[in-house]
Amino acid sequence: MTSSGHGPARRPSITDVARRAGVSVGTVSNVLNRPDQVAPATRGRVLASIEELGFVRNASARQLRVGAAQTIGVIVLDMANPFFTEIARGIEDRISPDQYTLLLSSSDDDPAREARYLRLHEEHGVHGLVVSPARTSLDAILAMRERGVHIVLLDVPRHPVPISCVGVDDVRGAQLAVEHLLALGHRRLGFVNGPDTVGQCAARREGAVAALTAAGLDPQDALVEVTVPALDLDAGAAGMARLLALPSARRPTATLCANDLAAVGALRTLRRAGVAVPEDMAVVGYDDIPVASMLAVPLTTVRQPTHTLGWTAADLLLREAAGGPDAAPERVVFQPELVVRESSGAAR
Repeated sequence: MTSSGHGPARRPSITDVARRAGVSVGTVSNVLNRPDQVAPATRGRVLASIEELGFVRNASARQLRVGAAQTIGVIVLDMANPFFTEIARGIEDRISPDQYTLLLSSSDDDPAREARYLRLHEEHGVHGLVVSPARTSLDAILAMRERGVHIVLLDVPRHPVPISCVGVDDVRGAQLAVEHLLALGHRRLGFVNGPDTVGQCAARREGAVAALTAAGLDPQDALVEVTVPALDLDAGAAGMARLLALPSARRPTATLCANDLAAVGALRTLRRAGVAVPEDMAVVGYDDIPVASMLAVPLTTVRQPTHTLGWTAADLLLREAAGGPDAAPERVVFQPELVVRESSGAAR
């Protein structure tokens, strides 16, 4: 790296590389962007000069020249949740071979924060966006798509929208969990759920109600729902504390949590209260994050194909971008899988 001996070292420029290699700046540019157009001997000399000088191309300047960033923006609800970490890895595994970089941000389930990130991604000219919506309203996202921004949703809206989406049948997922608990003999279930304004939470509630109704039970009596503002460890712990505080006649014998983080928090509250799992309270989560099988009482949960979700969303995005403005939106829905472990126990 070039230095005058005073202050920070100056980054070598493409002109420095050209001078060192004895070629024009245009030849260096061709080596970087169209290497097949440069004679092997010349290309080798330029690459050697790049290595000797420690030259690194200026991606921002290149973006200004070609008019598009080699960046895929990803906005998830909570990047601290391992569920979204696995999805991000799936996205990265799909885009990396095509020389794209992933730019990950978290809305924290806050529509205002989501709107800010949407605007910033658009201003920076990302190649496309994968978004897990913070709320059921998609107005801002649909407006971006109308402006030509390629977007794929990590969610399956209940009503058709003109935008590609990838998700899991959350209604069916909750049905599987509740049917499992009913088969074990439970007749009053707790449900630690997030706000109905989050599409997945609304769908999982619908699935739970549908399973109870199909079993001939009145959901008003058989389901005790506790809504928490966020689906994390602390909210899950607080939600379970509220269930334990109910009179014994109303207290459930099993609890479904709308994600695994909330379930882990619920298990923490049960352990501190001296409530045996699953003997006195069965617990089922949702997602099957890696830690679910490693707990002291391994967690029964509804598995989502996280890596596949991310890979598929990214693949849809790249194919849509390649197809141009006339590319038709696609809707891909995966089926969930119930994974039974010790936290739900045996038949009562």
